[in-house]
Amino acid sequence: MVFKIVFHLLITFLLTITTQIGGVVYLFTILIFLKRNRKFKAVAFISSYSIFSFLILPYLTPFFGREKIKNTELIQPNSFIYLLANRNYVVPELNLVLNKVSEELNKKHKGIKLVYLDANFPFFDGFPLLPHLSHNDGKKIDVSLIYEKDNIVTNKKKSISGYGVFSGPKKNEYNQINICKNKGKWQYDFPKYLTFGSINKDVQFSEKGTKSLINTILKQKQISKLFIEPHLKNRLGLTNKKIRFHGCQAVRHDDHIHFQLY
Repeated sequence: MVFKIVFHLLITFLLTITTQIGGVVYLFTILIFLKRNRKFKAVAFISSYSIFSFLILPYLTPFFGREKIKNTELIQPNSFIYLLANRNYVVPELNLVLNKVSEELNKKHKGIKLVYLDANFPFFDGFPLLPHLSHNDGKKIDVSLIYEKDNIVTNKKKSISGYGVFSGPKKNEYNQINICKNKGKWQYDFPKYLTFGSINKDVQFSEKGTKSLINTILKQKQISKLFIEPHLKNRLGLTNKKIRFHGCQAVRHDDHIHFQLY
């Protein structure tokens, strides 16, 4: 009996930190169908979670000042997992910025999409979206770098999750990664374990495409900060004061770009 309680509490905790609302739905399902078998409970949980996440949440979150990222032909998640885990919520102002950035980027690079990764959970400022330190107010989002094949920009990415396949420093470039790891910040390149698999090994980091994306983001007056690894900032010749170093307490940013509103 004690083992069962601990097991259910552990599942509740894991679902809460990964999806925010999954733990509540899980407990509700277990209590409602207490006398049913495991298979029935599993089906009931999956059904309840799906209904709540995809059909109910979008109508509740505006009361909390957030809304789903509006996917279009030019704005897409890197993986369905970000939708399934409710990590695709932002304040309305950020949705407007994403739309402007995607449209301007498409004018420069026809057909290239703005591909997002983790944004924010649907409810409550201050609720952590792990493993991130700051995605807790609806104003932050990670987007993918842009890649190319045969010098032509592409929508293909290097990992299934969008994280963990790095465009690391060259021999003569400033190496912030080693500096942070030498300070004992072991987590700095932890995203290498979060790829969920490497793909599209034939594509390369696009300096032209990524610089264009960053400059397009920084043109938006509502943007307060943008994080990218120092060696990429230097390589791309970026000088905008909104580009900041995220600190060794975070993780490296040469697999994605983070930006946020004021």
